[in-house]
Amino acid sequence: MDSILTNQVKFNVARIITVSEVEGPFKRMAIWFQGCDINCFGCCNPELQLFKVANIMTFEQILQLIIETKDKHGIEGVTFCGGEPSLQQNLHVLGLKLRELNIGTIMFSGKYIEQLPKALVESMDMILDGPFILSKLEKERRLLGSTNQRIINITDRYKKNTNWFYDKKEMIQEINMSEALYFNGDALVDNDVE
Repeated sequence: MDSILTNQVKFNVARIITVSEVEGPFKRMAIWFQGCDINCFGCCNPELQLFKVANIMTFEQILQLIIETKDKHGIEGVTFCGGEPSLQQNLHVLGLKLRELNIGTIMFSGKYIEQLPKALVESMDMILDGPFILSKLEKERRLLGSTNQRIINITDRYKKNTNWFYDKKEMIQEINMSEALYFNGDALVDNDVE
């Protein structure tokens, strides 16, 4: 895709954490997109459900940030979160470009993989799919909110790392400050509180 076209491809980005170790295996960037048409009750990011303009970024701006972060901090991949990432019309274009650059992609979706566009599915390495269902709260796997959600390897890139989602030996919390304070990672629960 030439630079004129890629500058016309835009994404509605709610926030970015350039280096995270809690949004999937290895050191990665995490990008949260604004807007969701699923609106799961009990969603962990209800502020991202609203359809509003957050931070409009071009394909080139996001790609440059990813490349700079890989060079500076050694990230292995990018995790797309939301909101609902599949609503970003050209996310598959970014996914394919990252594959060319040997940068892994993981996408969270509140939709089941069967509901997602084929081009988007094929541009990702791993998809964590399914709506959050509060009555099916997940207690065994990291990052997944409810037991109906699946971990689907699209390519072989993360097949040997699927156990990362089951490894509960270490709970990690990240605190990120920019325009706001964000806590990212596993929920800390005090089991002694009655």
